[in-house]
Amino acid sequence: MRKVFTPHDYQLDIRAHQLTLRRGATWAGMGTGKTAATLTALRDLQLVDPKPALVLAPLRVAQSTWPDECQKWEHLSDMEVQPVTGDVNQRRRALRNSNAGVFTTNYENLPWLCETLGDRWPFETVIADEQTRLKSFRTRQGGARAKALGRIAFKHVERFHGLTGTPAPNGVKDLWGPAWFIDGGQRLGRSFSAFETRWFRPDYSGFGMVPFEHSQGEIEDLLRDVCLTVTAPWVPEPRKNIIRVELPARARALYRDMENTFYAQLSAETEIEAFSAAAKSQKLLQFAAGAVYIDDKGAWKEVHDVKISALESVVEEAAGAPVLVAYHFKSDLARLRKAFPKARVFDASPNTLREWNAGSIPILLAQPASAGHGLNLQDGGHILVFFSLDWSLENHEQIIERIGPMRQKQAGHDRAVFVHYIMAADTIDEVVYERLASKRAVQDLLLEAMKRRV
Repeated sequence: MRKVFTPHDYQLDIRAHQLTLRRGATWAGMGTGKTAATLTALRDLQLVDPKPALVLAPLRVAQSTWPDECQKWEHLSDMEVQPVTGDVNQRRRALRNSNAGVFTTNYENLPWLCETLGDRWPFETVIADEQTRLKSFRTRQGGARAKALGRIAFKHVERFHGLTGTPAPNGVKDLWGPAWFIDGGQRLGRSFSAFETRWFRPDYSGFGMVPFEHSQGEIEDLLRDVCLTVTAPWVPEPRKNIIRVELPARARALYRDMENTFYAQLSAETEIEAFSAAAKSQKLLQFAAGAVYIDDKGAWKEVHDVKISALESVVEEAAGAPVLVAYHFKSDLARLRKAFPKARVFDASPNTLREWNAGSIPILLAQPASAGHGLNLQDGGHILVFFSLDWSLENHEQIIERIGPMRQKQAGHDRAVFVHYIMAADTIDEVVYERLASKRAVQDLLLEAMKRRV
């Protein structure tokens, strides 16, 4: 059922910014609602000029986030978002969808899209979600994807807006490429070499270039009229954000086998079987998380890594802010430690808690059952990600409370708390989340989910 959209004041600011300026950028972190605000602006534009828009985004975001966001809100019921992903034939078919008002594709497809459409380019409005993907652009060299977009950015594109929560993840050098798509180099220089000559000097070490002391302030002043910075204000409840990921085909088939028959054949040598409904629910949670146990000795096998990729996006958009990650299975922990070597595991050592609250730990991995009652984690960060879920409402509420809004306020931090749920679409993850949100009986929710699927 679609929800009624009641925008925050800053979402109205995003919409007004995008409608007022033909070319600009919105710098707003994950969970602030910039996708919904942008879709609202696109809908308003198409009421006047019904031409399709193109959204560029990372693959997962293009496939799921934008279409899902459109389906969520009542005021967007007349808008269709069409992903242009998959193999060449799937992409070509998607482009022929005449009902879609918004098309989404991943940055890797840009060279193909520009070559395929050529001078028949139909998208006068382009939204670059995670616009830092364009930082490699150079007028003569640079990355192939950004270069392909650069060839049509001013020839066929009338409106261009970038979205990101991390405009300069590696320093102000990252700003030139995305800014070029806004004004063709008018503010920061027609070429990257001109930009570098004006605001950078050789590092004393003899390696690379570093900005002058005055550079950042001057660059920010030059971009101020076209870039809107949004900071979510403190609110008495956490801002919850669902990040849905699609299981790959093989993992989806295995999941369905376990769901329907209590049995799945992982390979010629490996098979798993659940002997009760409770055991099956655990196996389904393991499949959704990405690794399933194959014996009673703790051995496990990875079946997908889409949640790892989603978490990488969250960490990247956090732009250096510490991230607390809640996991459920030991296999989750092993995979997370491998994917994020700088992450620390929450343990019994008092030093771990001190270092987290001092901001010295970029990613803290915690099992909710061991990071609950009595711990104060609010000084270390305000971003929590549930990599995987379990049925315990108490554990769920307790780990949120460790960095919760009231603790933030009491500690003198005037900042919102963000709770991100990485959930495998159309799996038991959604059932568990509904249980945690509504406190309904597990049995009822499982039966209802199966009825919906049938």
